[in-house]
Amino acid sequence: MKIGFFTMPIHPLGKDWRQSLAEDREAFLLADELGFSEGYVGEHVTDAAENITSCAMFIASLAAETKNIRLGTGTVNMPNSHPAAIAAQVAMLDHMLDGRFNFGISPGGLASDAEVFGNLDADRNAMFLESINMVLEIWKRDAPYKLEGRYWTVSTERTQLVDIGQGIMPKPFQQPHPPVVVTAVAPFSKGVTEAAARGWDPISANFLLPQWVRSHWPKYVEGCERVGREAKTENWRVAKSVFVADDMATARRYATDPDSPYRFYYSQLLTKMRKHNRLELFKTHREQPDDEVTLDGICEKLIIWGTPDKVTEDVLAFREEVGDFGTLLYAGKDWADPALARTSMRLAAEKVMPAVNDAIGASDQAAAE
Repeated sequence: MKIGFFTMPIHPLGKDWRQSLAEDREAFLLADELGFSEGYVGEHVTDAAENITSCAMFIASLAAETKNIRLGTGTVNMPNSHPAAIAAQVAMLDHMLDGRFNFGISPGGLASDAEVFGNLDADRNAMFLESINMVLEIWKRDAPYKLEGRYWTVSTERTQLVDIGQGIMPKPFQQPHPPVVVTAVAPFSKGVTEAAARGWDPISANFLLPQWVRSHWPKYVEGCERVGREAKTENWRVAKSVFVADDMATARRYATDPDSPYRFYYSQLLTKMRKHNRLELFKTHREQPDDEVTLDGICEKLIIWGTPDKVTEDVLAFREEVGDFGTLLYAGKDWADPALARTSMRLAAEKVMPAVNDAIGASDQAAAE
C-alpha cells in the first residue's frame, strides 16, 4: 500500500489567507520530502474556509519545488469553467510537472460555487460529461477545432493562422492524456462504474463511512468488466483522516478536543450536508433519522488517531472492513499546531506505512502457505 496526500483544506474563518496558503503548500512539500506517492488539492471559489480557489494555480506554485510526488487536481469542477480553458491550463500544467500530474475531475459539490457560476439549477452532471468529452477531444484533434455542444462551443475555424501557430491548442505532456481520476462521494456510486468503463480511477472521499467506502469497489469492478479492463486494487485510492503523535494524550487532544482542527473540519462538512440534504454520507444506514447524525458520532467513525502502533492497527482494521486498496490518501487539515501537523505526516510515512505493509505482506504470505 502506498501513502498519498489529499486536501480540501478547511481553515478557521479569519485566519490570514497568506498563512493558510503557505501552510497548505508546506504540507505538499513535506509530503514530497517524505516519499508520498501523490498529492491532490481541491478548489472552491465561494468558501472563506475552503479557500484554495484554483487547484491548478496552487499546483503550478509547487511544480519547481517538488521532485518526485505526482500532483493532482482534486478536483477541477468542470461545469464552472469553459472546456477550452481547462484543456489549455491542464496541458500546460502537465508540461510544467514533466508528466507528474493526475487530472482529477468532478461536477463540483459546493452549491454556492454553482450559484455564482450560474449553473445551480442546471444539470451539472450533463455539463460535466460534455466538458470532459470536449477537453479530451481537444487533446485528441489537430486544429482547426469545431466542437458544438449543449453548453459550450469550441472553434478556431474563423481565425486560425496555422503557419504561425494561431488557433492551435496545446496538448498535454502525457499522451494521450494525463491519468484521469474521479472522487466518489456517494454510497454505491454509479459514477465509479462509468469512470472505470472509460479507463479512469476512483478516489473514495474521507467523509464516507467505511461501509459506503466498501461499496465503491464492486462498482469499479462492474465498470471494468463492461469494457474488458482488469480491475486492479492498486488503482483504488481511499482518503482517510489520520493523526499520529508520539503519545496518546497528545493524539487524543489534537484529534478530538473541541478546538481540534479535525473536529472543526467535520463540523463544517456536517453543517453543509445538513443544509443541502446530503446527510446520507454520514448515516450508518440509509433509514437512520437525520437527528441521529451527530458530530461526535461522525468524528468517532471517521478519524483515525493515536500513536504509530495504534494507528497501524486502525488502518489495518479499516482495510479489513473496506477491502484491499492501493493508496491511502492522508487527508490534510488546518495546521492549528504546525509542529504536531508535521510530526503526524512524518510518523505516518516513516512508522505507520512500513508497519502496515509489513503486516499486509505477512498476511499474504500466510495465506499463500
